[in-house]
Amino acid sequence: MCSVVWLFCFSLQAAEVLQASFDGQTLKLTTDEGLVTLTAYQGSTFEVLYQVKNEIPLPSFAISEQAVRENAKYQEGRGTLTLTNGQLSAKIQKSPLQISYFRNGQLLLAEEKGAFLQQTLRGFRFNLQAQEKLLGGGQRVLGMDRRGQRLPLYNRAHYGYGTESKQMYYSLPMVLSSHQYILAFDNVASGQLDLGHSETDILQFEAAAGRLGYLVTTGNDFGQLIEHFTAVTGRQPMPPRWALGNYASRFGYRSEAQTRQVVEMFRTEDIPLDAVVLDLYWFGKDIKGMMGNLDWDRQAFPQPEKMMADFAADGVKTILITEPFVLTTSDKWQEAVDAGALAENLAGQPKRFDFYFGNTGLIDVFDPKAQDWFWQTYNTLLGQGVSGWWGDLGEPEVHPADTLHRLADGRQVSADEIHNAYGHQWAKMLFERHRQARPEERPFIMMRSGFVGSQRYGMIPWTGDVSRAWDGLKPQVELSLSMGLQGLAYTHSDLGGFAGGDEFDAELYTRWLQYGVFQPVYRPHAQEHIAPEPVFHDETTKAIVRDFIKLRYALLPYNYSLSYLNSQTGMPLMRPLFLESGDMTQFNNTSSYLWGDAFLVTPVVEPGVNKVEVELPEGVWFDYFSGQRFEGGQGIQLATSLRTLPVLVRGGAFVPMIAPPVSTQAYDSSELILHYYADELVPQGQGLMYDDDGQSFDAVGKKQYELLHFNAQQQGNRLALQLKREAYAYQGMPEQRSLYLHIHNWSSQPRSVTLNNEVIPMAANQGKFDALKQGAWLDGETLKIKLEWALPTLELNIQ
Repeated sequence: MCSVVWLFCFSLQAAEVLQASFDGQTLKLTTDEGLVTLTAYQGSTFEVLYQVKNEIPLPSFAISEQAVRENAKYQEGRGTLTLTNGQLSAKIQKSPLQISYFRNGQLLLAEEKGAFLQQTLRGFRFNLQAQEKLLGGGQRVLGMDRRGQRLPLYNRAHYGYGTESKQMYYSLPMVLSSHQYILAFDNVASGQLDLGHSETDILQFEAAAGRLGYLVTTGNDFGQLIEHFTAVTGRQPMPPRWALGNYASRFGYRSEAQTRQVVEMFRTEDIPLDAVVLDLYWFGKDIKGMMGNLDWDRQAFPQPEKMMADFAADGVKTILITEPFVLTTSDKWQEAVDAGALAENLAGQPKRFDFYFGNTGLIDVFDPKAQDWFWQTYNTLLGQGVSGWWGDLGEPEVHPADTLHRLADGRQVSADEIHNAYGHQWAKMLFERHRQARPEERPFIMMRSGFVGSQRYGMIPWTGDVSRAWDGLKPQVELSLSMGLQGLAYTHSDLGGFAGGDEFDAELYTRWLQYGVFQPVYRPHAQEHIAPEPVFHDETTKAIVRDFIKLRYALLPYNYSLSYLNSQTGMPLMRPLFLESGDMTQFNNTSSYLWGDAFLVTPVVEPGVNKVEVELPEGVWFDYFSGQRFEGGQGIQLATSLRTLPVLVRGGAFVPMIAPPVSTQAYDSSELILHYYADELVPQGQGLMYDDDGQSFDAVGKKQYELLHFNAQQQGNRLALQLKREAYAYQGMPEQRSLYLHIHNWSSQPRSVTLNNEVIPMAANQGKFDALKQGAWLDGETLKIKLEWALPTLELNIQ
């Protein structure tokens, strides 16, 4: 094949620039082989597109509809052209055509010699530098540094995976380099990404067909790099606040009575709950033969509208699974055929094929006519009270190569040309149609496959049908960290594991659900022969898990603020240690990670563990559960038990919390608990908290939100805190807050505490101040202060 013996392929590497024109943002290069354009985008990014003669390229799927083009600087030299956008410069050799990229004058990467094009293969080759590390390719279990791998680019299910997987549900044709650039190929066809596997110093992208284009982005650090990349590919809109709560989910609830019973058990057992997820039994009693019905089985669910209304009144949202397959045995087969909603075969008829669930057709989500038909089902369900969508099997799981899809411009393309964009397009359809139907509401869209930039459609991916075993838990940090750096910050696992398992392993289950507190979405989900819901397990397991789920809810102000930051900058919620420090020795570290900027988490992924090894970043760190202090920049052994998780908090961190509600519907930040971790070696600390009504779309753009800014300065036993409120109007906004400030690592009674120059009285304990507005007391090594926060700014001084 050409992918192996590439030297025998015809290529465009001898293309020669004949003419150049520049309009301030786009440089057009007319060559003897076709047109090449370089377009500058906001955030030190170029889109590069090779347009072959007599070929109309497929539309871009990677670039956001809201991406902003940028004015660039253009220079012509002898035999070379230079285009500069912010920190990124493209140096173009005219003959033969070859483009190299520099950040502030330093070489980042270079095309070997233009693009290559063969009858059944096309792509690019880039030179790699020595010692360069490469993260990317989407979901894989191969370690964070994937250099040396050859990765198939074809979204494909991997049932029951464990500690290694080369091909999974969500492949991405992109890399993030240790040299602080991102290279993303804007091509949705079946292909390969060769990261120095076939040739040590060559990155080769190959595709069966499709767009000959790519994006290259840089930044001065990894955080800025991600910010620049998501400025072009799109940022994740904030999810509804309830999406950060606890879910009841399994494969699957078979009746309304069973579903009601499970939801009631969460309330009875005092375990917070925000959503219930219904798998495919909501539209059919059997696994096979029913897919495509997408209407309630009224025998099993006689009153779904009332059921969902009752759940909603109790703060529990309903999420339904849907699939893009319509079986020939389903109730809607003929309706889909008559509507022209199905992808076609080469004869122009609905394409039929067999897979696990039966003989089927596939909804053509690229065809506006098919979207109209598909959305009718969703719109009906939306009116009945459904709150969120779960799109399953959207790789698509089975996608014959001779399937034809029709694009919005009327062109038909084959399955292999468009395969990796199917889930992306499905999410886009749901997002845009939901926004039209409910413009004030934030859509919830959970899917397991997509493409570069799918996050801009609110996609919440999960890591698929993971093995219910320790080997299934071990790769989950790697998967979420790597996907977060590629833009998909809400990537999460089925807590407890999904596939298999002979019997209930209480330790594995507990450790997985503890880790879940510090992953983006908290959703235990599994095959039903072992219950995934904590309410069905022994009292010890239930008690431990209950405490951790309540911790998840207590952290809602902090976690919701991470969602805000992600929506504004693209910064992931789960962050590898090298993202902050730039320390490349930590590039492969998936044992520990940062949850936001305050927490350092080390999940327990082996049985019988009573201590873990932790590489501490610089600074000062405190064990969240014991309060033990550690100085950073060293490796430590951190003790743990089944009732705790190895979690450290950074010195100088602010952590806003609340008393855990039974659901986010009862969320109330008018009584706020603000933790500050003080230390004499940390002279400054800062943090923020974001708040809004939890559901309105684009609350930031509409100025329907508030930001609370926290700053600290410490010198010895003197601590000055500034609390500043930047508030706009939104429904439910507290006019003032009762604030309980917990200053950790403070062992001595202060001589004085003043608030805006007024003395705050001290006491031996809280009791004296229960009925008063303000007061301070020392509780062990924590100084606690109660006060009312109504003014825009509070100045607190302790000495």
